[in-house]
Parts: sequence; structure tokens; C-alpha cells
Amino acid sequence: MGVEKTDWERAVEFHGHSCPGLATGYRVARIALRELARSRAQDEELVAVVENDACGVDAVQVLTGCTLGKGNLLYRDYGKHVFTFICRNSGKAVRIAVKGSVWKQDEEGYRELREKVFAGAATPQEEELFRQHQEKRTRYILEAPEEEFCVVRHTQVELPSRARIFNSVACAFCGEPVAEARARVRDGKFSCIPCAGEYTRGW
Repeated sequence: MGVEKTDWERAVEFHGHSCPGLATGYRVARIALRELARSRAQDEELVAVVENDACGVDAVQVLTGCTLGKGNLLYRDYGKHVFTFICRNSGKAVRIAVKGSVWKQDEEGYRELREKVFAGAATPQEEELFRQHQEKRTRYILEAPEEEFCVVRHTQVELPSRARIFNSVACAFCGEPVAEARARVRDGKFSCIPCAGEYTRGW
């Protein structure tokens, strides 16, 4: 019988690698479960509202059970490392905002190094330097005192509606089924969004 994986190991396995972003979501998820006195959601009893689509969202899914497929992971495209968790059973909610200081880089020239690595233009030595920096930042995020890492605030929010299952209609142009709530009308016929085309006046 194998040794049971830790939550961190399961998050890394799901995400594919260890990184500062994943560590951020891991810390946030653990804080949320503690503050709401909750265990991992089996259904929709816990809801997560995430304000970014970064690496940390994967850890939130693994630890809290809030996932896109179950409908209890709600994405807001705000570009902020802010996460709100709501317990449907108790009505309690907690908002966790990661402090900007977490993302300030210590090493001079880090931004340029990161750009070279992501562009595939880094030397092996530069790649190793970048890996070491990422490991150091990841450890800091996992171990930093909570008051350095984030601001935790209990709040009141309106409970989002539960996920719904919609009937489908056939797109008249590609023939593929589309949920009624996402269907458009083109030339008087049901259409999926890709087949409907876009109309904009540049506003």
C-alpha cells in the first residue's frame, strides 16, 4: 500500500509542476477551508469566486472541490489575486486578497530572466538560475506568515444560483448541439456563438 499524497503533492500532480502561482492558490485554499470550517466540497456546498485564471486556481480546485465542471467555481476576469469562498450551508463567506509584496522579486534582473526563459532564449545556466528563483519564491509563499501573505476578511455576499442543466438546440449552420442559454439567432435560425459571428462598432 502506497503512502498517501499530501494536498500539496496532489496539487502539483494536477497542475503539472510546482511554482509560486500554484503555491499561492494552495495557501488561499487552506485558509478558506479553515475560516469556513469546511472540508473539500463533494457537490456545490462550497463556492469559489476567483478573480484570475492563473496557476493558483488549479490548487483551489484540488483542495476545495470547487471546479468548473460542477459549477461551483466562478471566474471573474479582473486580473487580481483575490478569492472569495462561500459556504452554502452556513451562509458564511471569506474574501482572501493576496498582498502585492508577495509578487515583488528580490533578485535584480528577474523580469528579464523570466522573459528569456519563456521565450526559449535562455542559456542552461539562466534556466537553472530561474528554476532556483522559482523554488525560493514557492517556499516563501508556502511558509510566509499569513499576515505577510494576504488579507483575510469575512464578508456578506449574495449566494450565486446553483448550476443548471439546459436543453440543447441544433445550430442551423454547423449542426452541433448548443445549450439554449448560449444559442444566438442568425438569419432567423438558431446558431452557436462561433457561427453567429460578431457585431461591434468598436465601442
